Order: sequence, then structure tokens, then C-alpha cells
Amino acid sequence: MGREVFITRRERFSAAHKLFKEEWSDEKNMEVFGKCANSNWHGHNYVLFVTVKGSVTEDTGFVMDLKLLSDLIKTLVIEHLDHKNINLDTPFMKGIMASTENICMGIWDQLVGPIAAEGATLHSLKLEETENNYVEYYGG
Repeated sequence: MGREVFITRRERFSAAHKLFKEEWSDEKNMEVFGKCANSNWHGHNYVLFVTVKGSVTEDTGFVMDLKLLSDLIKTLVIEHLDHKNINLDTPFMKGIMASTENICMGIWDQLVGPIAAEGATLHSLKLEETENNYVEYYGG
């Protein structure tokens, strides 16, 4: 087995969400989540970094074909998030608080198996919500 190499694919999507708990009053939601609890939703232009690791295949020189990785991300993640309301339209987020942390973990769950099936290992995700805020997740 060769040396372990890490490669990263960047994808983008735009989506709306709202942070709120149904069982809380509007006042408590605003107190805890602030403007993110806006009843009319709000949106972000997210940037997703998907890092996979593995040994370089001698035949191709690849850890994983980046075109294939891009296709998996687009099919399993971006199509479910881009120009959608994450709270209402994204099947893998149904019933889950649409925080950036939970969105990132939900994306992980969509990708970890299919990437493994291609012979690589999902190492980490980085999901930028704004230029100042992002989440990193390493599974677990």
C-alpha cells in the first residue's frame, strides 16, 4: 500500500433555512437564535469542501477520480440543497435543526458510504456558511 494522500473537492450551493424549535415561543426562539429565527427564513451562499484520503492507484495516479467525486457530491448533496429550503425541502434534514453543524453532519451521512464504495475514505468536510463562519467535521 502506498502513501496516504488527501484530496479536496469544492462545491457551492445557495439555500434558505431557519433556526427555531416548534415547541418554543417566538420570543424564546428570537432570544436563542436571533435573526436566524426570522419567520420569513434567510439564506446563505454555502461553500462545501469534501476531503477524501487514500493511497494513490498506480494505474491512474489518483486517490479518487475528482470527476466521480464531484458527481457524487452533486447527486447526493447539492441537488437536495441548492436553491432549496433546507428545513422543508431536504429529505436528509427532515426533523433536524438546520444549523450549519447539523447540515454538515447530514452531508457526511450522504457521502461516507458512496465514497468508501469507490475505494477512498471520507476524511473531512468543511462547510462555510458565511465568510466568517464555517464548520469542520471529521466523522464519528
